[in-house]
Amino acid sequence: MERQELEAFLALAEELHFGRTASRLGLSAGRVSQVIQTLERRVGVPLFERTSRRVILTPVGERLRDDLLPARRIIDGALARAVAAGRGITGTLRIGYSSSMAANLLLKAIETFRTTYPDCDVTIQEIQLSDPYGPLRSEQVHLQVTELPVDEPDLVAGPVLYSSERALMVPSAHPLARREAVSLEDLAHETLLTIGGAAPQHWLDYNFPRRTPSGHPIPQGHAAISWQEIPFLVAAGKGVSLACTDAEPHYSTPGVTWLPIQEPLPCRFAPIWPKHGTTSRVRAFLETLHLTARRPGTGKDPRSRTCPV
Repeated sequence: MERQELEAFLALAEELHFGRTASRLGLSAGRVSQVIQTLERRVGVPLFERTSRRVILTPVGERLRDDLLPARRIIDGALARAVAAGRGITGTLRIGYSSSMAANLLLKAIETFRTTYPDCDVTIQEIQLSDPYGPLRSEQVHLQVTELPVDEPDLVAGPVLYSSERALMVPSAHPLARREAVSLEDLAHETLLTIGGAAPQHWLDYNFPRRTPSGHPIPQGHAAISWQEIPFLVAAGKGVSLACTDAEPHYSTPGVTWLPIQEPLPCRFAPIWPKHGTTSRVRAFLETLHLTARRPGTGKDPRSRTCPV
């Protein structure tokens, strides 16, 4: 059985329409009919019943389809592995993440990636926001999923994978905790807990602003090395801090109340990688990652997808 016969038969067995099959295979409807007729002469019996209204499989055609599908999957897998080897999609791919929710998306993408590229091992590790790009620059990881914005000449940021509105964490005994929502203007009267270390200023200015929208200064408090410290500092009454609304189920802490913020200040996550580190492994994983992010059941639309802090 020739490859074109196999492809034409299985495509027609699925589509049950010569026009759609021809479009799918990039052939003319006449050529598809010719290939099927050649295969039927080889088998010795009709594989399809054709009328002016429909195309259906004969019992022999059904049996042949059922017998060929497992072989087709084996062939497709073997070809994918051969292509992967030819493109250099082997070895180890190291990926970073800066929150547990980013890790959840990565784990789903990795599961799919390993099926397609079994000769490429994938590892993941957490990236601290206090040094968000250090592991990339030291080649500890090849790419990572992290918070935007990224304005670094040596790094590339891909399209946004998901985003969420912003919330303010306050001590549960704080007067603001009795409100339904708060404004960024309220921060002029609070101490804002932030991230320290090597976090770049442009990133801090967006995620932990120094001024309210009207220009009032926002008092800056303790700069934590790890974001995981911040909810406990809020509970202890050391200040307030910003996070993504959808992060609350993952980072809920006793004594902390999460309040929606009225102004738009979306939290956005995207993959980033070194400008000169776009290898075939990275490209293949990015493709898988974006397909995973768009897959039903993995979250919201990328413009409003669940995201961590």
